[in-house]
Amino acid sequence: MSVLSTLRELDHGQRHTVLASFLGWTLDAFDYFLLTFVIVGVANEFGVEKTDVTLALLLTLAARPFGALLFGRLADRYGRRPILMLDVVLFSVFELATAFSTSLTMLLVLRFLFGIAMGGEWGIGASLAMEAIPPKARGIVSGLLQSGYPCGFFLGALANWLLIDHIGWRGLFVVGTAPALLVLYIRRKVPESPVWQQQRQAPRQGLREAMRGHWKLALYLMLLMTAFNMFSHGSQDLYHTFEEVDLHLPTGSAAAFVLVALLNIGALVGGLLFGALSERIGRRRAIVIAALLAIPVIPLWMYGGTLVLYGVGAFLIQVMVQGAWGVVPSHLNELSPGHVRGTLPGFAYQTGNLLAAVTATAQAWIARAHGGDYAFAMSVWIGVVALVLALLAWLGPEARGVGFGGMPD
Repeated sequence: MSVLSTLRELDHGQRHTVLASFLGWTLDAFDYFLLTFVIVGVANEFGVEKTDVTLALLLTLAARPFGALLFGRLADRYGRRPILMLDVVLFSVFELATAFSTSLTMLLVLRFLFGIAMGGEWGIGASLAMEAIPPKARGIVSGLLQSGYPCGFFLGALANWLLIDHIGWRGLFVVGTAPALLVLYIRRKVPESPVWQQQRQAPRQGLREAMRGHWKLALYLMLLMTAFNMFSHGSQDLYHTFEEVDLHLPTGSAAAFVLVALLNIGALVGGLLFGALSERIGRRRAIVIAALLAIPVIPLWMYGGTLVLYGVGAFLIQVMVQGAWGVVPSHLNELSPGHVRGTLPGFAYQTGNLLAAVTATAQAWIARAHGGDYAFAMSVWIGVVALVLALLAWLGPEARGVGFGGMPD
């Protein structure tokens, strides 16, 4: 079943829900990745090392579990839709405030606050979409939703390429307030989750009571998402720095933009491909295959030798990285108990971000220890993490096609 045929089978409200969830994650990623394109510029303006600026990425990722827990619990209590709108407004406000940073310290604080707001979006958006659609559509819609992340990365690269020489890094963060407009669309077009509406009549449970008997699952999901986040952030966050330092491509150059564009096209293809494939072969098997296929692509990705081969490598590595990720929204929501579906998937995801938050800084340290060789640092990182991710996915549980609430499977 193709993406278009799947979307055609959805009703009017379901399509709007899927689109809003996709746009939410796209614009969230757009705001996050803007900083990755201006690390060198920020470091030069504030007179600090590039590794000091990467602490902003670490703090953003580290803050996201707090947002996932806060906004997730609010979404389980008050509904997915209103809390998603609140969340989008907040991360847009903190994105705008970043543009007016007067020091690195101020920027770090604002990116931490941005991370709290960002942390709530994925879990709420994914649960809203997954609870609205038929089980047979979850794999394809899962890949579509997760493809919002590379789409956001692509939009960030496009904005950087077109605007950086005209408005500077501060102007890019002003442009990053655009996601706030999504709230108007959600308010007008997106209905509340039918599963949440069914469950709202049930007695309210505290987090500890709702999670009784599920703590081992929660711990496993956190470990799995740690590996997932090390996989994605390890292949993306310092890629533009690799272009500037190892490939000597200026930040606003067409060549640098094309490589990032190919990287994100590969991510889009991979998310849709493996998301759909997971409906046929299972969630775990799709993740394992994608993770292991990333390993033989590493030499082409980091040591291609020509821009054409670097482009092919960038495309293929993200087919595999985001291919594995394309399974995540459906996999986590299917494994989560209904009363905490607004909280657990997002919290596990963002706790994985917390544990993986050191990725960019660790890669920068490894590169510095090897003469500034970012290719070496990123290659070793991705090779090891791919093996760990495949092992964790293979050893874990699966609940493909499980019914949500009173909805049939």
